[in-house]
Amino acid sequence: MSTQTISSAGASGDISAYARQGFGTSLPLKAPFGLLLIDFVNGFADPAVFGGGNIPEAIAQSRALLAHARAKGWPVAHSRIVFSDDDADSNIFCLKVPGMLTLKEDSPASAIVPELAPAAGEYVVRKSTPSAFFGTMLAPWLAQRGVQTLLVAGCVTSGCVRASVVDAMQSGFRPLVVSDCCGDRALGPHEANLFDMAQKYAAVMPMAQAISDTDALLR
Repeated sequence: MSTQTISSAGASGDISAYARQGFGTSLPLKAPFGLLLIDFVNGFADPAVFGGGNIPEAIAQSRALLAHARAKGWPVAHSRIVFSDDDADSNIFCLKVPGMLTLKEDSPASAIVPELAPAAGEYVVRKSTPSAFFGTMLAPWLAQRGVQTLLVAGCVTSGCVRASVVDAMQSGFRPLVVSDCCGDRALGPHEANLFDMAQKYAAVMPMAQAISDTDALLR
């Protein structure tokens, strides 16, 4: 992400300190690869529920990314937010966003969108906090399959994507955020968080480059 990109997202002030202080170093990719699709569910596809912004475009773009991962035989994981029917697992996240409690196991809003529906053998993470790693078995599932670099797509960029990317890095995986396969209900937070993840936690690139760069390491 460039200085101009983050400036157009509404950030203010001089960001030259990032380069001067050594942020934004390239993160070398390393095979084997895996793919994590975060919260591409009906509720986040619907602007009347939790959606909006560029989330529909991210869902459409992620179809090709998922097809590529399957063709390459990568481990694929999906996440969805799910709360118990009696709200027994209500948490601080729900105090900030009470509507999250509507996402129950059998709620249509919590179901993964049909165009990205999991296939047999793909892991579906049920979570009640932003990160797909916190309190789940995702990290050991990926580690058991030897994943070194984890491609990340999903929504929203400033929330569950960012939280999952930080935890992926802290769990020892190399996150590769596929920028045009991530969406947010507002473009300002989307662009700002792509920039920040690229500076601190992850490689960030569009799908075409991600596919090219990962394929190059397997030749």
